[in-house]
Amino acid sequence: MTKKIFWEDPYLTQLETRIASVKDNDITVEQTIFFAFSGGQESDYGTIGNNRVLQARKEDKEIVYTLENSHSLKPGDQVRMNIDWERRYKLMRLHFAAEIVLELVYQKLNSIKKIGAHIAQDKARIDFEWGENISTVLPVIQKEALKIIGANQEIISAFSDEEKEERYWEIRGFARVPCGGAHLRRTGEIGEIELKRKNPGKGKERIEIYLLRL
Repeated sequence: MTKKIFWEDPYLTQLETRIASVKDNDITVEQTIFFAFSGGQESDYGTIGNNRVLQARKEDKEIVYTLENSHSLKPGDQVRMNIDWERRYKLMRLHFAAEIVLELVYQKLNSIKKIGAHIAQDKARIDFEWGENISTVLPVIQKEALKIIGANQEIISAFSDEEKEERYWEIRGFARVPCGGAHLRRTGEIGEIELKRKNPGKGKERIEIYLLRL
């Protein structure tokens, strides 16, 4: 099973690791900083042994990386893994902005139901099942989110069950939430955000989140 270094240090951009298995263009590694699509957050971009990673996916507790056809890697090979840090950092900031916004929505609208989310490097979105126009509470949500961000509070990220690889984040006095993402150290890293409302369909509401400082 791949050791997930992106939980121990989500700010690492390079890592020396070894190839654990190879099946055609799919490989696994002994340890990784390369995040795979999970919880709506897109995968990292980068390379393993100078080979571009085309896809990263979770298979139970394992992460499988699909490389370009030209790779010649074998189990046991030592390789350097590199990730696109500019992209990763935007994903981390937008991911945690979405976490804060979601918790504030739950606090304001008790019966609302989250039905989807997606975190890309240009924006994050959260979809809800909700029969009213969510824009009525959006100014309050944005104001309170910016207050938490501006307070530059510590973000605690740890295992709730290490064997099962179950993790959480916590901001003391605000929330503790199960989440296996790669988290920021402090809320102030997010920077100023802007929230926009979309209507993806009847009985559905969407909040889009944008970073105003890239």
